[in-house]
Amino acid sequence: MAARSDGLAGVLDDHVLRRQAGARAFARGEDYFAGGQVGAVVEQKGTLTAKVQGTQVYRVKLWRDGDALDYACTCPVGRDGAFCKHCVAVGLAWLEASSSKTPSSKTSSSKASSSKASARTPASPRITLDDVHAWLMKQDKRALADLLMQQAIEDDGLRRRLLMEAASHDPGRLDLVTYRRAIDEAVAIGGFIDYHDAFVYARGIDAAIDGIEKLLKQGHAVAAIDLAEHALAAVEQAMGSVDDSDGDMGGLLERLQDLHHRACKKAKPDPEALARRLFAWELGTDWDVFHGAAQTYAGIFDRKGLTVYRTLAEAEWANVRPLGPGRDDPEKYGKRFRITQIMETLARQTGDVEALVAIKQRDLSSAYAYWQIAELYQTAGKPDAALDWAERGVAAFPARTDSRLREFLAQAYHRRKRHDDAMALIWAEFVESTYPESYRQLLTHADRAGQRTAWRERALVHLRANIDQARAKRSRERWALPVDHSILVQIHLSEQDLETAWAEAQAGGCSNALWLDLAAKREKSHPQDALSVYQRQIEPTLDRTHNEAYRQAIALLRKVHGLMRRLDRQADFADYLGGIRATYKRKRNFIKLLERARWSSR
Repeated sequence: MAARSDGLAGVLDDHVLRRQAGARAFARGEDYFAGGQVGAVVEQKGTLTAKVQGTQVYRVKLWRDGDALDYACTCPVGRDGAFCKHCVAVGLAWLEASSSKTPSSKTSSSKASSSKASARTPASPRITLDDVHAWLMKQDKRALADLLMQQAIEDDGLRRRLLMEAASHDPGRLDLVTYRRAIDEAVAIGGFIDYHDAFVYARGIDAAIDGIEKLLKQGHAVAAIDLAEHALAAVEQAMGSVDDSDGDMGGLLERLQDLHHRACKKAKPDPEALARRLFAWELGTDWDVFHGAAQTYAGIFDRKGLTVYRTLAEAEWANVRPLGPGRDDPEKYGKRFRITQIMETLARQTGDVEALVAIKQRDLSSAYAYWQIAELYQTAGKPDAALDWAERGVAAFPARTDSRLREFLAQAYHRRKRHDDAMALIWAEFVESTYPESYRQLLTHADRAGQRTAWRERALVHLRANIDQARAKRSRERWALPVDHSILVQIHLSEQDLETAWAEAQAGGCSNALWLDLAAKREKSHPQDALSVYQRQIEPTLDRTHNEAYRQAIALLRKVHGLMRRLDRQADFADYLGGIRATYKRKRNFIKLLERARWSSR
């Protein structure tokens, strides 16, 4: 039997798992492990791999990296780089399997598992994949081939891989039909692929793409181009039937385009034919495939290919009708959008700002278009032209215009000492969008005009008038939205005026998040005020009836406890806690958390 690697023994124990994951993820991982949700843990050369049944089946890998434990998991949390509950579960399964304890001394409960964490240590050798490898090396070639063939009948991914390997075995008889069939089988969809199955589905296609990648490395660049385009067409067609919330399918499109580009650089295909294919693809795609091909493939197209590409683009562009303010085009976000992007890419290659502006002028149906043109002229060092286009845009869209256009024009007016004109624009923006951000923007411009006090007072008067109007509307209309002083509270907090913010909250109320912010800021100087806020928040928090809300309620109770101790009201807290326990006794998960909490009397 091969000696077992002790590579993980020094970096994987309960303490490491708890430190890497944090208390919450560790506890969830214990639950997964205790619930039998970890599949077979495979160990090879100091690396652990296993599947964990969560919302879907996730794949976990743990290995040693220097003096630390490294990890990977295919769940969304793991793909964001965090050490997730699935990693914890696999680590615990490995420790359990390799523990020196006898089966009778082990416990399946997560609580017992946690309480005896320090007792788990890797122990005696056992059969690993290293042992399997050593055994395989001693077997007859025919027997191994039979074993592999039996598995290939059951495993579609393995069968496709073996077929592609066989198809490329003889360089003189490369069988692309087999490759295309393998790609088509991997992409084939029997119905809609939901979020939970999307990752596994994408991995199957990724494995087929590995076969194309291998062909490219073997020098079959022309074949790789053909197969990459075949795969791109297949994946594009499948995209509409997959919930790609995590972007796995989009990643396949990116990989195939990169592979295609590398293959073209090696094979140097006919530039004119390539230009025609990519232009047609870029114009017709719904998934940005070959977006910006004129730039990406410029070195491959060379002069001949770019000439063909430009000719095709200009012929298509001639059919695009101009759009003025208030006009629309049903293809605005479809074919029209794509040909516009193509033309802009070609114009940028010339470096001619007027050519780029001429393209953007074809669609002046939004204030955003005017802002883009103004920005182009400003960047090109033509401020007068930039000012002209910004003014034309505001004139064409005087109300509810693009905030970036107003900001651009206001800055241009300030530079010309036209401060009143600038403030008129920014005031219009503030009136249409009364948020703390627009208030801060107003004061920034008022500072530049040297008029902060006057504009600040005007803004606060306007906000109070808005609140009064909203209250009057609510009194008349039953379904009108609730009204409070949240915006005034936010503004005064941003100005570090805590007392005025508190007074506004007391006078007109505010959001729960702002109440908690106020309480946190008043704990030190006004503990009774903070205490009353925290107590008021506990009931609505518990009404949300889920475990995260229960944990938040416990955190609020800790705040209440600490403040009551400061106010020498420990006895009151005991009574208060008893009342909470009695009121919410049916919320079993909350009561469990409450029982675990420790309320020190010191």
